[in-house]
Amino acid sequence: MHFIERNSEGQIVRVEPTPFPESTERSDETTAEIGEWLRINTLHQLQQSDLDMVRVLEDLIEVLMSKGVISITDLPPAAQNKLLSRAQARQTLGGLEDLIGEEEDRLI
Repeated sequence: MHFIERNSEGQIVRVEPTPFPESTERSDETTAEIGEWLRINTLHQLQQSDLDMVRVLEDLIEVLMSKGVISITDLPPAAQNKLLSRAQARQTLGGLEDLIGEEEDRLI
């Protein structure tokens, strides 16, 4: 059983196995349209998980280096460059945090 929500153009925006308030229809079968939506949604979930795991691995490498377990020079040059580039980007963004005020609508 699939419970489905569609937008105003009739496109599927959500599919769940249990009822939810915004569902507009239900289907006992996995139609081609539902199957495609589920496939794309699963792909998006995997892509987000990949991004989350990159951050976990980056933090793990940083911890291992700070404890002296590994050195950045133990990594291949391409990995070193990527880690240094990301560290610079994060440092730059960290410096921009002071520009964001308490008020939500004020950026600078």
